[in-house]
Amino acid sequence: MCHFPEFMAFYFPLAHAAIDWSRPHVFLDQEFAALSRDAELGKRLLDKLVSVYLRDGGVQWLLVHVEVQGWRDARFAERMFVYNYRVYDRHRRAVASLALLTDDNRHWRPSSFAYRLLGCCMAIEFPVVKLVDFADHADALLRHDNPFALVTLAHLQARQTRGNAHRRRAAKLRLTRLLYQRDWDRQRIINLYRVIDWIMRLPQALEVRLSYVALQLERRRAMPYISSMERYCMERGHQQGLEKGLQEGRQKGWQEGQQEGRQKGRQEGLQEGLQEGRQEGRQEGQCVLLTELLQQRFGELDAVARARLAAADVSQLLVWAKNFVSAATLDEVFRDS
Repeated sequence: MCHFPEFMAFYFPLAHAAIDWSRPHVFLDQEFAALSRDAELGKRLLDKLVSVYLRDGGVQWLLVHVEVQGWRDARFAERMFVYNYRVYDRHRRAVASLALLTDDNRHWRPSSFAYRLLGCCMAIEFPVVKLVDFADHADALLRHDNPFALVTLAHLQARQTRGNAHRRRAAKLRLTRLLYQRDWDRQRIINLYRVIDWIMRLPQALEVRLSYVALQLERRRAMPYISSMERYCMERGHQQGLEKGLQEGRQKGWQEGQQEGRQKGRQEGLQEGLQEGRQEGRQEGQCVLLTELLQQRFGELDAVARARLAAADVSQLLVWAKNFVSAATLDEVFRDS
């Protein structure tokens, strides 16, 4: 969770203000896995145990629990209690438990768990933030400079456009435009768009339409980074290559069928042509698309790079396309591993 300080600043500002962010924070994933292995966790997006320094000089552990569900769970507060005492029991450390809920029920706000027995009282109280509370503040989210404002807006609009793919596409395009307008570094935009893309899934045909619009935005702003938009374009290029291969295969099959005899030749030629044409079409389509993406990021390719692309088979082009996702230089694209 590389944007943890921003996450805390947006959802839990009081806790954020008490933490000394000039000193490192450490995610204690192994410790938390040992504590929660046998627990009934439910459907969740994120559970993190983090060690942070406080401004008063002390060291504090935070248990950040994000619950992803669309219904009321009567055992949620109990789970928070269980996690909290397990941390204390195992490490003898006080732990602050925080909860972020993404369900639609405005009235369900589990913020405590307690029981009393024979004069003994056990209890926990913890702060809760619900994404649904931001639903009436869409304009403020659009203006907010914290990236989790857009993540929250993506979640809310995904809920609002459930069952209406065209409305969701329009909302996703709006958020995509906002990403290009922000003066953020490359990796932040990549990370943020991947989250938005995951939250606001669209049918493939609408994703392709959205991808071309986004690629035009990238070109106009000369932003040299990969997004899922380019992934969809590469898939589209693959599909176009297959279609071209089928067309060429049919043509070749017909020609060979004419020469060797209508019935037998057409059948044999069609099968061979389909296979060869499909392979050639895939190779050509992927080569053209990868060339375009490389030039967008690294500038005009030299003759050596073009020759390598033209001579590569489909499997090699796929390797280079995967390398392209995270490559910072052209040499990193053409590595084989």
